[in-house]
Amino acid sequence: MKVNTEATLDMYNTVTMDELERVITTNMKKIMENPGLSATLPPILIHSSPGIGKSSLIKQIAADLGIGFVDVRLAELDSVDIRGLPSVDKESGTMRWNAPDFWPRDPKSKGIIFFDELTAAPRDVQVASYEIILDRKIGEFYKVPDGWYICAAGNSSTDHAVATSMSSALANRFLHFTLREDAQAFLRWANVNGIHPSVTGFLTWKNEMLFNMKDENLEMGWPSPRSWHRVSEMVHIYGDDEAILRKIVYGLIGRRAGSEFIEYHKLNESFDSVLDMMYGKKPVVIPDRNDMKYSLCSTMVYLLWRGKDKEDEEKRIEGFYKISSKLTSDFASLAMINAIAGIKKGDNKVCAPKLYYHNHGKSYDAWQKANGAALRKRMSV
Repeated sequence: MKVNTEATLDMYNTVTMDELERVITTNMKKIMENPGLSATLPPILIHSSPGIGKSSLIKQIAADLGIGFVDVRLAELDSVDIRGLPSVDKESGTMRWNAPDFWPRDPKSKGIIFFDELTAAPRDVQVASYEIILDRKIGEFYKVPDGWYICAAGNSSTDHAVATSMSSALANRFLHFTLREDAQAFLRWANVNGIHPSVTGFLTWKNEMLFNMKDENLEMGWPSPRSWHRVSEMVHIYGDDEAILRKIVYGLIGRRAGSEFIEYHKLNESFDSVLDMMYGKKPVVIPDRNDMKYSLCSTMVYLLWRGKDKEDEEKRIEGFYKISSKLTSDFASLAMINAIAGIKKGDNKVCAPKLYYHNHGKSYDAWQKANGAALRKRMSV
């Protein structure tokens, strides 16, 4: 009998961001079709290191599906915040719980209730959450409407994050996944969410810098998807002030990664002329160093779909093909994949045809002859 060694060795049931998104989205779509399934499909508990992006992923899934989203930050709550306050009925003398107003009540509504920081919550808060997670109710006075799916997330104690052990009774009711760092998934997300090209270019060049807790001062800044997102925001604001930007970047991702990024960003800033190359105002010059080629490609893709009108966009597409024709196939195919994705989720349905049919398809045909094999190889990975 052939043994699946990968499954045998994976003691933590690790998944990529794409795999996790597929499972949650599929389960939620099934619940939208048949709300009664919400009581039988197991709630999902996502284990991961802090800063990976699990919270953002769940929120984005809800937004993409057009459904409700309730974010319950358990580490910030007391047990009474979960169950609500008790009151006594004057006529019967019986006590009842008054559930908090953030729990969904519309029986026709659909959405995701997300218990974040579950493993960081004190034991009494975990206990208070048992009933709504396991039984989908609070006493006899509140029931989670059919159509709402329950997910949770928690940090791993091995990553020096705040974590409280979970009872076996609660753990046994979850479908457990361990989310691993995924540079390619982050870059796909970054390319369609306006992340600064210095960040996307740097992380394309150095994937291993996406997430690193080893030999870092974990009481200060260190590299994670969350902190890189914030680096991007700060570069947009302070990009012209190197002195203060350097201090900000060090404060977000630490000195080791920060010093490398700042040097890369300074190189990237030298590509302010990329748009002039796309417009044909300057000759196309491809640098020799790979890090600078990554910088060129990330900047070109960032600029591609940000034209002020249709005519401007056509000029940028023409420039994209002009620069791509000078790149080696590995960089040209990387640029094409990112260009097809556009600048927001779902853009690929619009952007891909614009690239394919530009100049009556002649531009892409020429590009395909030169780089098609490299593109197919990269897309198959």
